[in-house]
Amino acid sequence: MIFVLESLLAKEANIRIMDSTMLEVCKLQRADHHKVAASIAEFGKNHQGWHFGFTLHASIDVKGRLCGLSLTPASQHDAQEIPHLVNEDTKVVVGDGAYNASVMREIIFRKYGTLIIAPPHFKQRKKIVAKWQMMLLMARPKIESVFDYLKNHLSLVTSFPRSVNGYLFHYLRVLISYQVMVGGGF
Repeated sequence: MIFVLESLLAKEANIRIMDSTMLEVCKLQRADHHKVAASIAEFGKNHQGWHFGFTLHASIDVKGRLCGLSLTPASQHDAQEIPHLVNEDTKVVVGDGAYNASVMREIIFRKYGTLIIAPPHFKQRKKIVAKWQMMLLMARPKIESVFDYLKNHLSLVTSFPRSVNGYLFHYLRVLISYQVMVGGGF
């Protein structure tokens, strides 16, 4: 299934939008007693608060097709996963403030020649933005709608699996079905 999903990704996309979303394996109050994914799931925090589980890092193209994916424990920072979401075909990536890390931006630019566009940090008073950069930043909510569809319509987040392999199988089948639905393959 990993091979099938890998072959369905829109890897040739020049412009990508990236973000991450939390995938809870159980409610926070049950995390200390959770046994199924306890060996690999971790605590993570985002703007919504604390979670126990995994983080799905994804990049999409402007049509909403998945381009790059990475599944990590919830404690993994977004910027660390940028190398898994881009490739040599990627010229511009749009992300939120978590992708504003200057060191990783320089590494990605040197390795792939990819420009990362993210909103300025709230402490920055002034930052000059070109009109095309502003248009790309305004397209960033598109990935939020992809995550919403994956979670609320395809039930990506679940606590039903009874093994780590069960979680992986569930995530893979949901991601493959989404990619086929949006025209990413076959």
